[in-house]
Amino acid sequence: MLKKVLVLALLAASSATFAGNWQVKVGGSVLAPSKDDNTLANGLVTNAQADHAFSFTPSIEYFFGDSGISTELLLATPFKHDVTANVGGGASEKIASFKHLPPTLTVKYNFKNSTGFTPYIGVGATAVIIWGEKTKGSLEGTTLKAENAYGVAGQVGFNFQPADAKNWGVFADVRYADVGSDLKLNGQKIGTLDVNPWVYTIGYSYRF
Repeated sequence: MLKKVLVLALLAASSATFAGNWQVKVGGSVLAPSKDDNTLANGLVTNAQADHAFSFTPSIEYFFGDSGISTELLLATPFKHDVTANVGGGASEKIASFKHLPPTLTVKYNFKNSTGFTPYIGVGATAVIIWGEKTKGSLEGTTLKAENAYGVAGQVGFNFQPADAKNWGVFADVRYADVGSDLKLNGQKIGTLDVNPWVYTIGYSYRF
């Protein structure tokens, strides 16, 4: 009997400790690669750029008590990009496409105030997991391999919880990642495609 009481007491204490510490976000994101002028294959390929892409991006966040500090893991359904470039001095054309997942982990500081708005900033790390590379246009028939990549990420945004909402809210934020992928064409390294994307996200939040 005493063991049962102790177990119930521990469960109650655990529930009280973690109540309100978890938040789930459900949103959509536009990933906009920077307009860096990537030059590849010793100048044969110039102005290589990945286009914008949209994806469903859920995330999960844990708050460390009342400190204002939290950590958030951004997940996503696959993004798909086309890559355009000038090949051999010709006009810009689609030369490749690829899919990727960008899991991103940030540590955030949430600024508390007396309103329903909670601004936040964060910094962390991101990964670019790439697959499904295909060549097109002037590169069609060749084999392209893009290496998985890792980089740093920053984040700024806000969460808004209406006065009559118990746990629900809406949020919007922007992330920036400094990341690029090494490319191989027919097994030979041809350079690095600097993606350095801005990720714009909007959606709903629910705090447990």
